[in-house]
Amino acid sequence: MLATPPDFDVLIVGAGISGIGMAAHLEMMCPGRSYAIVERRDQIGGTWDLFRYPGIRSDSDMHTLGFVFEPWKHEKSIADGPSILEYLNRIADERGIRPHIRFGYKVVSADFRPDEARWHVTVELADGERKLLTANFIYLGAGYYDYDDPYDAGFDFSEFEGDVIHPQFWPKDYDYTGKKVVVVGSGATAVTIVPSMADKAAHVTMLQRTPTWMFSRPAKDAIANFLRKVLPEKVAYAITRFKNITMQDFSFKAARNKPEKVKQALHKRIEKALGKDYDKEAFTPPYNPWEQRLCLVPDNDLFDAMKSGRASVVTGNIAKFEKNGVRLTSGELLPADIIVTATGLKLAIAGKIKISVTGEPVDFSQRYYYKGCMFSNLPNLAVVFGYLNASWTLRADINSEFVCRVLNHMEATGTNLATPVLTAAAEAKIEDDDLFDFSSGYIQRGKHIMPKSAKDYPWRLNQEYVFDRKVLRQGDVDDGLLSFTRAGANAVMEEEQLEAAE
Repeated sequence: MLATPPDFDVLIVGAGISGIGMAAHLEMMCPGRSYAIVERRDQIGGTWDLFRYPGIRSDSDMHTLGFVFEPWKHEKSIADGPSILEYLNRIADERGIRPHIRFGYKVVSADFRPDEARWHVTVELADGERKLLTANFIYLGAGYYDYDDPYDAGFDFSEFEGDVIHPQFWPKDYDYTGKKVVVVGSGATAVTIVPSMADKAAHVTMLQRTPTWMFSRPAKDAIANFLRKVLPEKVAYAITRFKNITMQDFSFKAARNKPEKVKQALHKRIEKALGKDYDKEAFTPPYNPWEQRLCLVPDNDLFDAMKSGRASVVTGNIAKFEKNGVRLTSGELLPADIIVTATGLKLAIAGKIKISVTGEPVDFSQRYYYKGCMFSNLPNLAVVFGYLNASWTLRADINSEFVCRVLNHMEATGTNLATPVLTAAAEAKIEDDDLFDFSSGYIQRGKHIMPKSAKDYPWRLNQEYVFDRKVLRQGDVDDGLLSFTRAGANAVMEEEQLEAAE
């Protein structure tokens, strides 16, 4: 064990929602701990700084996508990208987080040395220079998708003479005024882009292979805005947050338990927006609600664009891309000057960082989640993978709190290794759960690289926020599975730790 301390107690990877949230929790709960955030981009915000496509906005309400500790102050609950960036930047400045951020630092690899109780992290700067940083604990807040390579659906655009754009790499100041646009896809990105481009484009067509369940709601939360006028800001925020969490949980469980009733309710909302003669088939997926995330349509913007004739939805399969548009297998040609490929993201684990322990690569697909926060037999590392059925930040908040509790327990006990111990005998008894039973394309394509999840807690990435919050906030940190030891003097071999925990 080295006598010198690591560069940082905690190294946070990513300055998006997860990373900024973790830093804020460290400031509040572990003020004596040193930390740094390494961010490959030049600004904070993560997804909200990377994506610049028209209409970029949240698909969750900001009373749950916002942090538990920082009230959302804007009138609109469904917020645009710039408003979310403003929120994150204000937190970084007001809470003294920004000086801890190292911009332009791309993490290439991280190797944990148990005998030193520290991570050796290699970062690459914009000019190609590499630096070595050391930290006792790593918190991965880099998100869940590949920032460099979006999903490639394999289309052949060689004959098409217009522009082809993927939303992940939207050109700055791109002018589409008066253009005919075909947006390929029917997920949250497409549902956002279509009405936004329809304001200037000649016409925007959303081309879907299969429909998506859509849910319309006002962008402004009338109850939240009323409460802010009559109650202290934090109290109003807490009540609204509780309301929205409760309603979301009820809606999800209703969709799973009574899917036909939920289908009827969703269709009723669409009929109210589009009229009784709307094409019901175009809004009736071959799966039940919440087998994929529902697509939010704030203030009926997509439906209003359709009613005005500025946008349309077409269901069909692509035969080929021709000179002036998209030819469907039905023979129909959709004319286009611009093709937007909103065909989805590609999942990535641990920000594509090469994670290893004493030089041995870590295969996350062979590790189990521990309380949705850490991984089996992998010390001093935590991660955020947000809820599939709720806001990302709900998980980010409780994971940050739990890690701070772990760090405080380590300090109180004089330990520097925290390892979720899963013995071979215990693992043999685990019944795996198909956690990712969502039929979303990006989920199905990436299942083979995802960590394992058991049917029973704690070796799972649970999908019930209220349950998780109670366990992570109130449950014992030293639960008999999370092993706390010290490198050096009282350290034991891994085999002995696993045997003791069996």
